[in-house]
Amino acid sequence: MQKSYIRFCRIVLVLLLSALPSLASAETLKPFKDELFAYPSILSQKGPYTVVDYDEMRDINGRDQVPERQARAKYVSTGVRKLQQDLVLRTDTGKIRHVAVGKGAGAKFITIYLHGQGGSRKQGVDDFSFGGNFNRIKNLMVRNGGLYLSPDFSDFGEKGQAEIAALIAHYKAQSPGAKVFVACGSMGGALCWNLASDKAVGPQLAGLLLLGSHGYDGFLASLAFRKNVPVFFGHGSRDTVFPVEKQEAFFRSIKAKSPNYPARFVRFETGTHGTPIRMTDWRETLNWMLSAR
Repeated sequence: MQKSYIRFCRIVLVLLLSALPSLASAETLKPFKDELFAYPSILSQKGPYTVVDYDEMRDINGRDQVPERQARAKYVSTGVRKLQQDLVLRTDTGKIRHVAVGKGAGAKFITIYLHGQGGSRKQGVDDFSFGGNFNRIKNLMVRNGGLYLSPDFSDFGEKGQAEIAALIAHYKAQSPGAKVFVACGSMGGALCWNLASDKAVGPQLAGLLLLGSHGYDGFLASLAFRKNVPVFFGHGSRDTVFPVEKQEAFFRSIKAKSPNYPARFVRFETGTHGTPIRMTDWRETLNWMLSAR
């Protein structure tokens, strides 16, 4: 009886030791100003659906030195600008102007922000707009051996998709092991969904972030969906451009088709169209995506 028990203990020990490499390889982004950018208050949470309290007086007026223009100094660390470059990539699809922050080669992570209607590559690297949240993602990438990209693109259709696919292909070739996250603001979501169906890009994605954007039923048949690529939805309850109810319905359709699909929805109560760009917790979201794969 004692020999059997010892044999059992040895088997358990072997199994535990064999699991250690996979546990050790689980990647997470190290903290950066977490206490300032964490969600202020959770009003309710039901599984992957969360309602976050948003208050304009606190989250804009209390956070910005000049409301909606300049975040207070404690929310930003501008030293990251030393690793920021305004570049032009020449590809078969044409010239792609973009801003790159961090490691152009050998990066562990690549996060790309695609702006909405009327935006440009400059929006995604503005340190002081949106409460300093773009400055935070820049710092998170640099401090964790990653790369952050904010590109221009021709449109939200096929040409824009080809340009972003070429941009991803170029930087992925320089960093073959990098996890690729694509965040899309507003109309930029059209590119997120197109990239999810792209034969070259879809399988390589580590996560999609839809920030005040829209859904796309075709995603349910995409390569990214079949690969269980995590999807995050951030939306303001008072968004008049893309009503929250439609995005919530799309989120539910994903869960109806695949109940265990890695999708999360954060509703910012009383927030408007730009609120998710200001309020989304980059580190919490990307770490969840890394753990979900």
